[in-house]
Amino acid sequence: MNEALKQKLKKLPASPGVYFHKNSTGEVIYVGKAAVLKNRVRQYFQKSKKDTKTEALVREIADTDWIVVDTEMDALFLESEMIKRYMPKWNILLRDDKTVSYVRITMNEEVPYISFTRNPVDDRATYIGPFYGKLSVEKAVRILRRIFPYYVKPYTEHKDLDTDLGLTPGIEIGKTTPKNYKKNLKNLIRYIEGDRKKLLNDLEQTMKSEAAKGNYELAAEARDQLLGLKELKRKIVFSDKEFLDISSDQALKQLQNMLGLEKPPRRIEGYDISHQSGENTVGSMVVFINGASARNEYRKFKVRTSRNDDLKSMTEVITRRLKHKEWNFPDLIILDGGVTQVNAVLPLVEPYDIKLIGRDKSGDHSRNALVKIVIPGRTETVELPSDSHIAKLIARIDEEAHRFAITYHSLLKRKSMLK
Repeated sequence: MNEALKQKLKKLPASPGVYFHKNSTGEVIYVGKAAVLKNRVRQYFQKSKKDTKTEALVREIADTDWIVVDTEMDALFLESEMIKRYMPKWNILLRDDKTVSYVRITMNEEVPYISFTRNPVDDRATYIGPFYGKLSVEKAVRILRRIFPYYVKPYTEHKDLDTDLGLTPGIEIGKTTPKNYKKNLKNLIRYIEGDRKKLLNDLEQTMKSEAAKGNYELAAEARDQLLGLKELKRKIVFSDKEFLDISSDQALKQLQNMLGLEKPPRRIEGYDISHQSGENTVGSMVVFINGASARNEYRKFKVRTSRNDDLKSMTEVITRRLKHKEWNFPDLIILDGGVTQVNAVLPLVEPYDIKLIGRDKSGDHSRNALVKIVIPGRTETVELPSDSHIAKLIARIDEEAHRFAITYHSLLKRKSMLK
Protein backbone atom coordinates (compact mmCIF):
# COMPACT_ATOMS: atom_id res chain seq x y z
CA MET A 1 0.00 0.00 0.00
CA ASN A 2 1.41 3.40 -1.01
CA GLU A 3 1.70 6.23 1.52
CA ALA A 4 -1.04 8.36 -0.08
CA LEU A 5 -3.52 5.49 0.13
CA LYS A 6 -2.48 4.72 3.70
CA GLN A 7 -3.31 8.30 4.74
CA LYS A 8 -6.56 8.27 2.79
CA LEU A 9 -7.79 5.11 4.49
CA LYS A 10 -7.49 6.84 7.86
CA LYS A 11 -10.45 8.98 6.77
CA LEU A 12 -12.75 6.01 6.14
CA PRO A 13 -16.05 6.55 8.00
CA ALA A 14 -17.79 4.02 10.23
CA SER A 15 -20.81 4.18 7.92
CA PRO A 16 -22.48 1.97 5.32
CA GLY A 17 -21.37 2.60 1.76
CA VAL A 18 -19.89 1.43 -1.52
CA TYR A 19 -16.16 1.45 -2.20
CA PHE A 20 -14.22 1.57 -5.46
CA HIS A 21 -10.75 0.01 -5.73
CA LYS A 22 -8.69 1.52 -8.57
CA ASN A 23 -5.41 0.61 -10.25
CA SER A 24 -2.47 2.92 -10.98
CA THR A 25 -4.18 4.34 -14.10
CA GLY A 26 -7.37 5.25 -12.18
CA GLU A 27 -9.46 2.44 -13.64
CA VAL A 28 -12.13 1.04 -11.30
CA ILE A 29 -11.16 -2.61 -10.90
CA TYR A 30 -13.50 -3.65 -8.08
CA VAL A 31 -16.74 -2.36 -6.52
CA GLY A 32 -17.94 -3.60 -3.15
CA LYS A 33 -20.44 -2.76 -0.43
CA ALA A 34 -19.96 -2.51 3.31
CA ALA A 35 -22.04 -2.15 6.46
CA VAL A 36 -19.06 -0.32 7.98
CA LEU A 37 -16.70 1.11 5.37
CA LYS A 38 -13.81 1.59 7.79
CA ASN A 39 -13.74 -2.07 8.77
CA ARG A 40 -14.43 -3.66 5.39
CA VAL A 41 -11.99 -1.67 3.26
CA ARG A 42 -9.11 -2.00 5.72
CA GLN A 43 -9.50 -5.79 5.68
CA TYR A 44 -8.03 -5.88 2.19
CA PHE A 45 -4.71 -4.52 3.46
CA GLN A 46 -4.36 -6.56 6.63
CA LYS A 47 -1.79 -9.35 6.75
CA SER A 48 -4.38 -12.08 7.31
CA LYS A 49 -4.39 -14.99 4.88
CA LYS A 50 -6.41 -14.40 1.69
CA ASP A 51 -7.22 -16.55 -1.30
CA THR A 52 -5.03 -16.27 -4.38
CA LYS A 53 -7.46 -14.10 -6.39
CA THR A 54 -7.96 -11.61 -3.58
CA GLU A 55 -4.18 -11.35 -3.10
CA ALA A 56 -3.85 -10.57 -6.82
CA LEU A 57 -6.56 -7.90 -6.56
CA VAL A 58 -4.86 -6.23 -3.57
CA ARG A 59 -1.55 -6.04 -5.47
CA GLU A 60 -3.32 -3.98 -8.15
CA ILE A 61 -5.00 -1.49 -5.80
CA ALA A 62 -3.39 1.95 -6.00
CA ASP A 63 -6.31 4.05 -4.79
CA THR A 64 -9.74 3.67 -3.17
CA ASP A 65 -12.79 5.95 -3.20
CA TRP A 66 -16.14 5.50 -1.51
CA ILE A 67 -19.70 6.78 -1.37
CA VAL A 68 -21.50 6.92 1.97
CA VAL A 69 -25.17 5.86 2.09
CA ASP A 70 -27.81 5.80 4.79
CA THR A 71 -28.17 2.05 5.38
CA GLU A 72 -26.57 -1.26 4.51
CA MET A 73 -29.49 -1.98 2.18
CA ASP A 74 -28.83 1.21 0.24
CA ALA A 75 -25.29 -0.05 -0.21
CA LEU A 76 -26.62 -3.31 -1.66
CA PHE A 77 -28.59 -1.50 -4.35
CA LEU A 78 -25.92 1.10 -5.12
CA GLU A 79 -23.29 -1.63 -5.47
CA SER A 80 -25.48 -3.33 -8.06
CA GLU A 81 -25.84 -0.08 -10.04
CA MET A 82 -22.12 0.72 -9.96
CA ILE A 83 -21.12 -2.76 -11.09
CA LYS A 84 -23.44 -2.32 -14.09
CA ARG A 85 -21.82 1.05 -14.81
CA TYR A 86 -18.14 0.13 -14.47
CA MET A 87 -18.17 -3.63 -15.14
CA PRO A 88 -14.96 -4.03 -13.09
CA LYS A 89 -12.80 -6.96 -14.09
CA TRP A 90 -12.22 -8.17 -10.54
CA ASN A 91 -15.93 -8.35 -9.78
CA ILE A 92 -16.15 -10.87 -12.61
CA LEU A 93 -13.05 -12.79 -11.49
CA LEU A 94 -13.89 -12.91 -7.78
CA ARG A 95 -17.66 -13.39 -7.75
CA ASP A 96 -19.45 -16.68 -8.12
CA ASP A 97 -22.43 -16.01 -10.40
CA LYS A 98 -24.56 -17.96 -7.92
CA THR A 99 -24.51 -14.89 -5.67
CA VAL A 100 -26.44 -12.83 -8.24
CA SER A 101 -30.15 -12.87 -7.52
CA TYR A 102 -33.41 -11.59 -9.03
CA VAL A 103 -36.75 -11.15 -7.29
CA ARG A 104 -39.35 -12.97 -9.43
CA ILE A 105 -43.05 -12.05 -9.10
CA THR A 106 -45.65 -13.85 -11.23
CA MET A 107 -47.81 -10.77 -11.75
CA ASN A 108 -49.20 -12.35 -14.94
CA GLU A 109 -51.09 -14.92 -12.84
CA GLU A 110 -54.43 -14.34 -11.10
CA VAL A 111 -52.82 -15.05 -7.71
CA PRO A 112 -49.10 -14.22 -7.96
CA TYR A 113 -46.29 -15.57 -5.81
CA ILE A 114 -42.75 -14.40 -5.10
CA SER A 115 -39.54 -16.36 -5.48
CA PHE A 116 -35.84 -15.77 -6.14
CA THR A 117 -33.80 -16.90 -9.11
CA ARG A 118 -30.37 -16.55 -10.67
CA ASN A 119 -31.63 -16.91 -14.24
CA PRO A 120 -34.51 -14.71 -15.47
CA VAL A 121 -36.39 -16.07 -18.48
CA ASP A 122 -39.02 -14.66 -20.84
CA ASP A 123 -42.02 -16.14 -19.01
CA ARG A 124 -44.07 -12.91 -18.55
CA ALA A 125 -43.20 -12.77 -14.85
CA THR A 126 -41.85 -9.54 -13.32
CA TYR A 127 -38.13 -9.63 -12.49
CA ILE A 128 -36.37 -7.10 -10.27
CA GLY A 129 -32.58 -7.07 -10.19
CA PRO A 130 -29.92 -8.26 -10.54
CA PHE A 131 -28.67 -7.87 -6.99
CA TYR A 132 -25.18 -8.89 -5.98
CA GLY A 133 -25.98 -9.94 -2.44
CA LYS A 134 -28.30 -12.94 -2.71
CA LEU A 135 -28.79 -13.57 1.01
CA SER A 136 -29.16 -9.85 1.79
CA VAL A 137 -31.91 -9.19 -0.74
CA GLU A 138 -33.79 -12.38 0.15
CA LYS A 139 -33.72 -11.41 3.82
CA ALA A 140 -34.92 -7.90 2.99
CA VAL A 141 -37.87 -9.04 0.88
CA ARG A 142 -38.87 -11.53 3.56
CA ILE A 143 -38.87 -8.76 6.16
CA LEU A 144 -41.25 -6.84 3.93
CA ARG A 145 -43.58 -9.85 3.92
CA ARG A 146 -44.77 -8.78 7.37
CA ILE A 147 -46.12 -5.57 5.82
CA PHE A 148 -47.13 -6.82 2.38
CA PRO A 149 -48.05 -10.52 2.84
CA TYR A 150 -47.44 -12.67 -0.24
CA TYR A 151 -47.38 -16.29 -1.38
CA VAL A 152 -44.09 -18.10 -1.90
CA LYS A 153 -45.49 -20.87 -4.11
CA PRO A 154 -48.36 -21.30 -6.59
CA TYR A 155 -51.76 -20.70 -4.99
CA THR A 156 -53.64 -23.88 -3.99
CA GLU A 157 -56.63 -22.44 -2.05
CA HIS A 158 -55.51 -24.40 1.02
CA LYS A 159 -54.83 -22.81 4.41
CA ASP A 160 -51.40 -23.53 5.91
CA LEU A 161 -49.07 -22.35 8.70
CA ASP A 162 -48.15 -19.16 6.77
CA THR A 163 -51.85 -18.26 6.76
CA ASP A 164 -52.01 -18.58 10.55
CA LEU A 165 -48.84 -16.47 10.90
CA GLY A 166 -50.31 -13.70 8.73
CA LEU A 167 -47.63 -14.13 6.05
CA THR A 168 -50.09 -14.77 3.23
CA PRO A 169 -52.75 -12.27 2.11
CA GLY A 170 -55.41 -14.77 3.21
CA ILE A 171 -57.36 -15.23 -0.02
CA GLU A 172 -57.82 -18.86 1.06
CA ILE A 173 -59.82 -17.78 4.14
CA GLY A 174 -61.67 -14.88 2.54
CA LYS A 175 -59.50 -12.22 4.14
CA THR A 176 -58.91 -10.40 0.84
CA THR A 177 -59.44 -10.76 -2.91
CA PRO A 178 -56.95 -11.47 -5.72
CA LYS A 179 -57.53 -7.91 -6.97
CA ASN A 180 -56.59 -6.30 -3.63
CA TYR A 181 -53.68 -8.71 -3.25
CA LYS A 182 -52.27 -7.59 -6.60
CA LYS A 183 -52.70 -3.97 -5.55
CA ASN A 184 -50.59 -4.61 -2.45
CA LEU A 185 -47.98 -6.47 -4.48
CA LYS A 186 -47.66 -3.44 -6.75
CA ASN A 187 -46.92 -1.37 -3.64
CA LEU A 188 -44.29 -3.91 -2.61
CA ILE A 189 -42.69 -3.61 -6.06
CA ARG A 190 -42.73 0.19 -5.78
CA TYR A 191 -40.93 -0.05 -2.46
CA ILE A 192 -38.28 -2.43 -3.79
CA GLU A 193 -37.70 -0.27 -6.87
CA GLY A 194 -37.16 2.87 -4.83
CA ASP A 195 -40.50 4.69 -4.92
CA ARG A 196 -40.53 4.78 -1.12
CA LYS A 197 -41.31 8.43 -0.39
CA LYS A 198 -44.26 8.66 -2.80
CA LEU A 199 -45.58 5.29 -1.63
CA LEU A 200 -45.68 6.51 1.99
CA ASN A 201 -47.59 9.62 0.87
CA ASP A 202 -50.02 7.52 -1.18
CA LEU A 203 -50.69 5.16 1.74
CA GLU A 204 -51.39 8.11 4.01
CA GLN A 205 -53.85 9.55 1.50
CA THR A 206 -55.52 6.14 1.07
CA MET A 207 -55.88 5.79 4.84
CA LYS A 208 -57.60 9.18 5.11
CA SER A 209 -59.84 8.82 2.08
CA GLU A 210 -61.03 5.30 2.97
CA ALA A 211 -61.76 6.40 6.55
CA ALA A 212 -63.76 9.38 5.25
CA LYS A 213 -65.83 6.98 3.11
CA GLY A 214 -66.44 4.69 6.07
CA ASN A 215 -64.27 1.87 4.68
CA TYR A 216 -62.58 1.32 8.02
CA GLU A 217 -61.01 -2.07 7.21
CA LEU A 218 -59.24 -0.67 4.14
CA ALA A 219 -58.22 2.41 6.11
CA ALA A 220 -56.77 0.21 8.86
CA GLU A 221 -54.86 -1.88 6.31
CA ALA A 222 -53.29 1.25 4.79
CA ARG A 223 -52.51 2.54 8.31
CA ASP A 224 -50.77 -0.69 9.30
CA GLN A 225 -48.69 -0.68 6.12
CA LEU A 226 -47.78 2.95 6.62
CA LEU A 227 -46.67 2.39 10.22
CA GLY A 228 -44.81 -0.79 9.28
CA LEU A 229 -42.81 0.95 6.57
CA LYS A 230 -41.98 3.86 8.86
CA GLU A 231 -40.67 1.41 11.46
CA LEU A 232 -38.48 -0.17 8.80
CA LYS A 233 -37.03 3.16 7.73
CA ARG A 234 -33.73 2.69 9.57
CA LYS A 235 -33.68 -1.08 9.25
CA ILE A 236 -34.16 -1.51 5.52
CA VAL A 237 -34.19 1.13 2.82
CA PHE A 238 -34.55 0.05 -0.79
CA SER A 239 -32.63 2.27 -3.18
CA ASP A 240 -33.69 5.64 -1.77
CA LYS A 241 -31.50 7.84 -3.97
CA GLU A 242 -31.97 10.80 -1.63
CA PHE A 243 -29.38 9.32 0.73
CA LEU A 244 -26.56 8.96 -1.79
CA ASP A 245 -23.56 11.24 -1.35
CA ILE A 246 -23.73 12.80 -4.81
CA SER A 247 -20.52 14.79 -4.28
CA SER A 248 -18.53 11.55 -4.23
CA ASP A 249 -19.61 10.37 -7.69
CA GLN A 250 -16.65 11.15 -9.94
CA ALA A 251 -18.73 10.92 -13.13
CA LEU A 252 -21.27 13.47 -11.92
CA LYS A 253 -18.52 15.87 -10.89
CA GLN A 254 -16.87 15.50 -14.30
CA LEU A 255 -20.19 16.20 -16.03
CA GLN A 256 -20.62 19.30 -13.90
CA ASN A 257 -17.20 20.62 -14.91
CA MET A 258 -17.50 19.72 -18.59
CA LEU A 259 -20.91 21.34 -19.01
CA GLY A 260 -20.29 24.31 -16.70
CA LEU A 261 -23.13 23.42 -14.32
CA GLU A 262 -23.53 25.10 -10.93
CA LYS A 263 -23.75 21.69 -9.24
CA PRO A 264 -23.59 18.01 -10.24
CA PRO A 265 -26.67 16.95 -12.24
CA ARG A 266 -28.98 15.21 -9.79
CA ARG A 267 -31.57 13.97 -12.30
CA ILE A 268 -30.45 12.78 -15.74
CA GLU A 269 -32.84 11.47 -18.40
CA GLY A 270 -31.77 9.32 -21.36
CA TYR A 271 -33.82 8.93 -24.57
CA ASP A 272 -33.81 6.49 -27.48
CA ILE A 273 -36.06 5.56 -30.41
CA SER A 274 -36.72 2.01 -31.62
CA HIS A 275 -38.61 0.62 -34.62
CA GLN A 276 -38.30 -1.88 -37.46
CA SER A 277 -38.64 -0.30 -40.90
CA GLY A 278 -40.98 2.27 -39.43
CA GLU A 279 -43.25 -0.27 -37.73
CA ASN A 280 -44.10 -0.15 -34.00
CA THR A 281 -42.06 3.02 -33.44
CA VAL A 282 -41.48 3.75 -29.75
CA GLY A 283 -39.48 6.09 -27.57
CA SER A 284 -37.93 5.42 -24.18
CA MET A 285 -37.14 7.69 -21.24
CA VAL A 286 -34.86 6.32 -18.53
CA VAL A 287 -34.04 8.24 -15.36
CA PHE A 288 -30.89 8.27 -13.26
CA ILE A 289 -31.01 10.05 -9.91
CA ASN A 290 -27.69 10.85 -8.25
CA GLY A 291 -25.99 8.56 -10.76
CA ALA A 292 -28.16 5.49 -10.10
CA SER A 293 -31.04 4.17 -12.19
CA ALA A 294 -34.52 4.98 -10.84
CA ARG A 295 -36.69 2.45 -12.64
CA ASN A 296 -39.91 3.62 -11.08
CA GLU A 297 -39.38 6.90 -12.98
CA TYR A 298 -38.93 5.29 -16.43
CA ARG A 299 -41.51 6.12 -19.10
CA LYS A 300 -42.25 4.73 -22.56
CA PHE A 301 -43.94 6.42 -25.53
CA LYS A 302 -45.75 4.96 -28.52
CA VAL A 303 -44.86 7.39 -31.31
CA ARG A 304 -47.92 8.84 -33.04
CA THR A 305 -46.78 11.24 -35.73
CA SER A 306 -43.94 9.51 -37.56
CA ARG A 307 -42.84 6.05 -38.55
CA ASN A 308 -39.43 5.81 -40.18
CA ASP A 309 -38.06 9.20 -39.12
CA ASP A 310 -35.99 9.09 -35.93
CA LEU A 311 -35.63 12.87 -35.83
CA LYS A 312 -39.37 13.56 -35.85
CA SER A 313 -39.93 10.70 -33.42
CA MET A 314 -37.41 12.11 -30.95
CA THR A 315 -38.85 15.62 -31.08
CA GLU A 316 -42.34 14.21 -30.53
CA VAL A 317 -41.20 12.21 -27.49
CA ILE A 318 -39.40 15.19 -25.91
CA THR A 319 -42.37 17.49 -26.62
CA ARG A 320 -44.77 15.07 -24.94
CA ARG A 321 -42.44 14.55 -22.01
CA LEU A 322 -42.16 18.30 -21.33
CA LYS A 323 -45.94 18.54 -21.03
CA HIS A 324 -45.78 16.36 -17.94
CA LYS A 325 -45.10 18.99 -15.32
CA GLU A 326 -45.90 16.41 -12.61
CA TRP A 327 -42.67 14.56 -13.51
CA ASN A 328 -39.65 16.33 -12.06
CA PHE A 329 -37.71 18.05 -14.81
CA PRO A 330 -34.15 16.82 -15.38
CA ASP A 331 -30.92 18.73 -14.92
CA LEU A 332 -29.54 17.01 -18.01
CA ILE A 333 -30.93 15.12 -21.03
CA ILE A 334 -28.80 12.63 -22.98
CA LEU A 335 -30.11 11.78 -26.46
CA ASP A 336 -29.17 8.84 -28.62
CA GLY A 337 -28.11 10.89 -31.62
CA GLY A 338 -25.69 13.35 -33.15
CA VAL A 339 -25.67 17.01 -34.16
CA THR A 340 -28.96 16.85 -36.10
CA GLN A 341 -30.90 15.38 -33.17
CA VAL A 342 -29.35 17.78 -30.66
CA ASN A 343 -30.09 20.83 -32.81
CA ALA A 344 -33.71 19.72 -33.28
CA VAL A 345 -34.36 19.15 -29.57
CA LEU A 346 -32.38 22.09 -28.16
CA PRO A 347 -35.10 24.73 -28.82
CA LEU A 348 -37.60 22.54 -26.97
CA VAL A 349 -35.61 22.30 -23.72
CA GLU A 350 -33.95 25.73 -23.61
CA PRO A 351 -37.05 27.49 -22.18
CA TYR A 352 -36.89 25.09 -19.21
CA ASP A 353 -33.15 25.65 -18.61
CA ILE A 354 -32.41 21.95 -19.16
CA LYS A 355 -28.90 21.02 -20.34
CA LEU A 356 -28.70 18.73 -23.36
CA ILE A 357 -26.06 16.50 -24.93
CA GLY A 358 -26.18 13.73 -27.53
CA ARG A 359 -24.27 10.49 -27.75
CA ASP A 360 -23.17 10.05 -31.36
CA LYS A 361 -22.60 6.35 -32.01
CA SER A 362 -22.61 6.85 -35.80
CA GLY A 363 -24.36 3.54 -36.34
CA ASP A 364 -22.18 1.59 -33.90
CA HIS A 365 -24.53 0.25 -31.21
CA SER A 366 -22.12 -2.30 -29.77
CA ARG A 367 -21.31 -2.29 -26.06
CA ASN A 368 -17.75 -1.20 -26.88
CA ALA A 369 -18.75 1.74 -29.08
CA LEU A 370 -16.68 4.88 -28.55
CA VAL A 371 -18.29 7.44 -26.27
CA LYS A 372 -18.50 10.52 -28.48
CA ILE A 373 -20.79 13.30 -27.38
CA VAL A 374 -22.30 16.36 -29.01
CA ILE A 375 -22.46 19.48 -26.83
CA PRO A 376 -24.49 22.46 -28.08
CA GLY A 377 -22.27 25.40 -28.97
CA ARG A 378 -19.21 23.27 -29.74
CA THR A 379 -18.26 22.71 -33.34
CA GLU A 380 -16.59 19.34 -32.84
CA THR A 381 -17.74 16.08 -31.31
CA VAL A 382 -16.06 15.40 -27.96
CA GLU A 383 -14.51 11.94 -27.72
CA LEU A 384 -14.21 10.76 -24.11
CA PRO A 385 -11.55 8.31 -22.88
CA SER A 386 -13.35 4.95 -22.76
CA ASP A 387 -12.07 4.20 -19.27
CA SER A 388 -13.13 7.56 -17.77
CA HIS A 389 -15.88 7.85 -15.15
CA ILE A 390 -17.94 10.17 -17.32
CA ALA A 391 -17.77 7.82 -20.33
CA LYS A 392 -18.88 4.89 -18.18
CA LEU A 393 -21.90 6.82 -16.88
CA ILE A 394 -23.00 8.12 -20.29
CA ALA A 395 -22.62 4.66 -21.84
CA ARG A 396 -24.62 3.11 -18.98
CA ILE A 397 -27.49 5.60 -19.41
CA ASP A 398 -27.48 5.27 -23.19
CA GLU A 399 -27.44 1.46 -23.06
CA GLU A 400 -30.29 1.44 -20.55
CA ALA A 401 -32.37 3.77 -22.78
CA HIS A 402 -31.65 1.49 -25.77
CA ARG A 403 -32.57 -1.64 -23.80
CA PHE A 404 -35.82 -0.11 -22.53
CA ALA A 405 -36.82 1.05 -26.04
CA ILE A 406 -36.05 -2.33 -27.61
CA THR A 407 -38.05 -4.11 -24.90
CA TYR A 408 -41.15 -1.97 -25.55
CA HIS A 409 -40.77 -2.25 -29.33
CA SER A 410 -40.53 -6.05 -29.07
CA LEU A 411 -43.66 -6.14 -26.91
CA LEU A 412 -45.67 -4.14 -29.46
CA LYS A 413 -44.30 -6.29 -32.27
CA ARG A 414 -45.45 -9.48 -30.54
CA LYS A 415 -48.89 -7.99 -29.92
CA SER A 416 -49.29 -6.94 -33.56
CA MET A 417 -48.32 -10.43 -34.74
CA LEU A 418 -51.07 -11.93 -32.58
CA LYS A 419 -53.80 -9.75 -34.10
